[in-house]
Amino acid sequence: MDFHELLKEQMLPIIEMSLISSRLKLNKHNRRFCFEILGYDFMIDRDLKPWLIEVNTNPCLEESSSLLK
Repeated sequence: MDFHELLKEQMLPIIEMSLISSRLKLNKHNRRFCFEILGYDFMIDRDLKPWLIEVNTNPCLEESSSLLK
C-alpha cells in the first residue's frame, strides 16, 4: 500500500470537499491573517477505501506519550 498515493488520490479530495462545503462558516468576517487547525479522522477499509469519520475543530496536539512523540 502506498499511503501517499491513497492520501493524494482519495483523501485530499474528501478534505477539499469538506472545506468547500463549510467555507461560509470558516472565517465568516473575512479576517486577514487568521487560520483554523482542523483534525480529520479517517477509517480505511479492507479495500483501501478511506471513510471520513469526523472533523475536529480543536484537535489535541500534545505529545502525551512516547508513542505520540
